Amino acid sequence: MVRYLIPVVVIVLFFAETEFSLFSPIEWHGHLIYLVPRFLILFLIFMAIYYDRKKAMIYGLIFGLINDIFYIDIIGLYTFLYPFICFIAGSTVKYIHQHLVVTTTLSLALIAVLEVALYQFFVLISFTDISFAQFLNTRLIPTMIANVIFIVLLGGGFKYLLEYRSYQRANRSIL
Repeated sequence: MVRYLIPVVVIVLFFAETEFSLFSPIEWHGHLIYLVPRFLILFLIFMAIYYDRKKAMIYGLIFGLINDIFYIDIIGLYTFLYPFICFIAGSTVKYIHQHLVVTTTLSLALIAVLEVALYQFFVLISFTDISFAQFLNTRLIPTMIANVIFIVLLGGGFKYLLEYRSYQRANRSIL
């Protein structure tokens, strides 16, 4: 039964991103700030670290493509970035400790890399013309704060679920 829990969580997080993005932009002290939920990629980063990098990359490829098809007109952007971020997370874990605080810090750093890469791509194709300072103040920092709250609330649950599934898979292969 637990084997189906990971795909269900991925699907729920994919749709939860859409629902939470409806709350953005928010006007705060006369300025619009954008909170971009990155629930799915955060879970995939945890999956790459605590469960299986290859499966996280496959989920990233599939849901990156779905994200490209349904939400933006550029096919391939998220399809490339999601598996790439999972690959970095899974490769980095060989050199660092898998403690929850370290994983959370790495996840936030990778979310920042994702956001900056998206911003740079959109600047390159002239899809946006905001300055980096404005991007930093109105999108990156609020997005990081919102995703920190999400990780603090659910990061431990993600770790428990993925480690339990990994333990279950290891015990099944022994028998």
